[in-house]
Parts: sequence; C-alpha cells; structure tokens
Amino acid sequence: MAKESKLKILELCHFSAGGCGVWQRVKQESIELAKRGYEVQVFSSNFEKGTDKIMPSEEEFCGVNIRRFPAKRLGGESFMHWKFEKEAMEYSPDVIFAHNYRQLPTTTALRIAAKLRKGGKKCKVFLVTHAPFVEGDITRSSIAKVFVKLYDYLIGPITLNKFDKILTISKWEIPYLLEAGAKKENIIYIPNGIPEEFFKMKNAAKEENKILFLGRIAPKKKIETLIEAIPYLDDKKLKIEIVGPYEEEYFAFLKDIIKKIGVEDRISFPGPIYDLREKIKKMDSARIFVLPSRVEGMPQAFVEAMARAKLVIGSDSIAIRDLIEDNRNGYLFEFDNPKNLGEKINLALRKTKDNQRIEKAAKKFAEQFSWKIIIQKIESLFNAE
Repeated sequence: MAKESKLKILELCHFSAGGCGVWQRVKQESIELAKRGYEVQVFSSNFEKGTDKIMPSEEEFCGVNIRRFPAKRLGGESFMHWKFEKEAMEYSPDVIFAHNYRQLPTTTALRIAAKLRKGGKKCKVFLVTHAPFVEGDITRSSIAKVFVKLYDYLIGPITLNKFDKILTISKWEIPYLLEAGAKKENIIYIPNGIPEEFFKMKNAAKEENKILFLGRIAPKKKIETLIEAIPYLDDKKLKIEIVGPYEEEYFAFLKDIIKKIGVEDRISFPGPIYDLREKIKKMDSARIFVLPSRVEGMPQAFVEAMARAKLVIGSDSIAIRDLIEDNRNGYLFEFDNPKNLGEKINLALRKTKDNQRIEKAAKKFAEQFSWKIIIQKIESLFNAE
C-alpha cells in the first residue's frame, strides 16, 4: 500500500472525548497519520469518558473527522454496544484500527474487513489491545472475572489471529495474549507515543519543592499511599500536587485521609490540565513525579515525566516494572507501602551523582516513545505482507 494513493484509515474506539488513555492514543495517532497525507476517520460512541455528557455526532480537528454513534452501556464504563457497520462499509477504509481487546467493536471490525475483502478491496485490520489485563484480577468483580475467562477461552482463540497484526502498548501483556490464543509472530509491540514537545520544549518553569502526581484521580491510582507517605518524609516542607480530573466519591475519601493525617497545608488539587504546554510546565515545576498505582496499562504521564528528565517513582506493579528498572532510570517502591514510598522519596531528593545519572537515563529511555518513531512503525504495517 503506497501513501500516494491516500489510504483511507478508520479508527474505532469507545470514547473520543474526556480523559481516556485509549482516546489519547487514537487522537494523536490520527493527527500524525493525517499530517502524512492519509484520510483519517474516527468512529466512537457519543459518550464522554468519565461523565454522563453526550457529545456532538460530528466533529473535526487537525484534518481528522470524528463520527459519534448512540450507544448503550452493557456493564462497566467501556463495555457498550453501538452500531456503525453500515457507515463503515460506506466509508470503505483501506485500514482499520480496532482499539481495546475484549470489546464488541473489535469483532465488528473483523466482519467489516471480511466484507470489504469479499468485494475485492484489500482492507487490513489491526487490533490495538490497550492492556486490558489486570495483574491478579485484583480490581475485577466476580462476574467480570467470569466474563473475562469466557471471552479469552471462547472468543479470543477464534478472533485474535484473524487480525493482520495485534499491536500491544506494553510488553508485559504479551504473555496474556499468548495464553488467550494469539500467535507470537502476529504480535507487535508498538507503545503509545508522546509528543515531540516533551523533548524539544525548553525548561518551562522554575522547579519548586514539591512532588507531582498527574493523572486521573481514581481508586486504581492508590493516591492514598502517596498521602500516607507524608509522615515518613524527611523534608517537612515538601508539598504534594495532585493534578487531574477526579471521581467524586474517591476525592471525598482522599480528603478524609488528608484531614485525619493533618496535612491539609501540604497537599493541593489544582484540577485537570489539557493544554500540552501547561502540562509540560507543571511537570517542570516539580522535583519528583510519583505514580502509586496498582493497575496500569502503559502509564503515559510517567513516560512524559521521564522525557523531561524528572526523577520518577512508581509502585512495583507489572506495568510500571515494564518501564522502570529500580535505581537505573527511576525508583520502585513496594505497592501499598507508604513507609517504603517515603524512603524512596527521601532517596530521590538527595542531590547525588546517582540521581543525576538516573535523570539522564530516564530521558534517554523516553526517546523511544517519541511519536516521530512510533508513527513510522505504524506506517510500516501498511505495506507489510
């Protein structure tokens, strides 16, 4: 497939608005492909992630057209049904990217591609998994665990190898896919990218005596571990800034912990940041970036902080271990252990040659996630046999 033919690309994802990691991948991927002369269309539900807001049926940005379809939730936030097959056939894409393994649109994508091929069109279809696997199934209900096992046992083996390629955003999910029936030769690791500004933009803010958490303020992020680490910090003036959209119930839970420990004057919640330059400025203003999560796919903000040569500290969970080698390009702490987190923060705050080495290693490590590199890997799929 040659770029000169102006390939038509269809991106399928559940959300095209709100604070959604999947949507951020789709959005930037679509923009980068449009810049390279491809015609890109995004199909999604009409829900905004994290709210009950209904989004407009059509929207355009940076040369990318979005079409949103009425949807019905079938359980959880992402498991939903929305009809788009007729419109997809009319669009007649050359390439389909179906985002999120174990979701209904991925099987619909296979059906669309099969129909187009039957009609003589060479349509390629790729699955982008987005790491839906949970270490130890610790966050799933009993019903959800049963559904996941049934899907991986009954549907995964039938569908996974029908995709031209399976794209994983993290290396740690590959064994799970193999267990679900995917063939090793059909799996390619292509992580989420980060914008070039994280590498090119000059230092945007004076560093302050504070720790930064930046992301969705939700239970799986285990932000209470960071708050409970405060009594173990040597620097009694060190502040913590928790930045991002929050879930009301969890936010109230965190406020109760803050009040109980008596550290109201050391923690702030300035709200979410969506502007890229402001995000970089916020990262530059912190001494350390901390991610205490137990469950992650590919922690995007973690890599972004590394690109800004920040000392990063993360929980010893499978997704974060995928990015961090302790004492080489960051620090790991024992999950759900505030004391151990406090000890790692104290270590990171010391102005030592070790920490200077770790900051340089973090920045170097992050370079592989530049969208300039990622988009080339994605383009190479179009011509591959």
